[in-house]
Amino acid sequence: MIAIARSKCFHEHGHDAPCFISTYPYMLLFGGVQVILSQIPNFSKLSWLSIVAAVMSFSYAIIGVGLGIGKVAENKHMEGTAGGMLFSSNEFEMANIWPMFQALGNIAFAYSFSMILIEIQDTVRSPPPETVTMKKANLMGISTTTLFYMLCSCIGYAAFGDAAPGNLLTGFGFYEPYWLIDIANVCIVVHLVGAFQVFTQPLFAFVEEWASCRYPKNQIIHKEYNIHLPLNGPSVQLNLFRLIWRTTFVIFATLASMLLPFFNDILGVLGALAFWPLTVYFPIQMHIAQSGTQRWSRKWICLQLLSAICLLVSLAALIGSLQGVVEDLKIYKPFEGSA
Repeated sequence: MIAIARSKCFHEHGHDAPCFISTYPYMLLFGGVQVILSQIPNFSKLSWLSIVAAVMSFSYAIIGVGLGIGKVAENKHMEGTAGGMLFSSNEFEMANIWPMFQALGNIAFAYSFSMILIEIQDTVRSPPPETVTMKKANLMGISTTTLFYMLCSCIGYAAFGDAAPGNLLTGFGFYEPYWLIDIANVCIVVHLVGAFQVFTQPLFAFVEEWASCRYPKNQIIHKEYNIHLPLNGPSVQLNLFRLIWRTTFVIFATLASMLLPFFNDILGVLGALAFWPLTVYFPIQMHIAQSGTQRWSRKWICLQLLSAICLLVSLAALIGSLQGVVEDLKIYKPFEGSA
């Protein structure tokens, strides 16, 4: 949203305009939208929002890849090197290691979807069996995600080299074709609106189920109110506990993001924390138990080796991302405008 606002400012006032934009009104706007969408009762009602988010993801990834190819063609050479930042100079520098570790955290976050797989499987119709559908969906989803992210990362690195920005689209400038870059950034915003709901709905459901079991006779938790929307709109079910709890959660999440507005580094921390235990260790242990894999067999050793390697990757990503947050905090001044 900041990128869109700056693009509009440059287009109206010229490329030399200062165009300092505050991030906080946009964070509040995003939080306000999430307060409303969080009242969607359960995960099964999110299919339309998930489809919209997926279409947006495809759209901005395709635009990013296309602009990257155009940038490489314009430069007539590739900016990146095979060795990257680590081997760009003859001397080993720890400062070149941290961005690599932070990038691992961002990549890990892209694959931290396992926490919602059970919720998705719970909404899948059968026949065919849910396991068959989920296996196909996993294969298709991971393959598509990897293809697009690898294209964005490789072509983006070829276009910008070590100077590649955290938001790839801002690297193409805020000027021309400003309308195309604005469309891509709008797609990112809509995608993140949907992604927030997809990730938080399982948490909402868990807390509400716990509260329902813990207080079976509490009217605030159990009573549903039918609210008829104006202009002959549909009726909406409202629950006081759901309204208060979910609104409170979104408010705290919004405040946290306002206090720590370091998108990539925070994303890396979250990705590193969630990746190994939820995406690697837990599924591997479930598979071993379900398939009856013998301890110390070749398959068991390979799976444990994979788990150990991913643990090291997660630790490296966590350390790098935390280091990035520490560096950001050294120059961060709360509630100031963003350049």
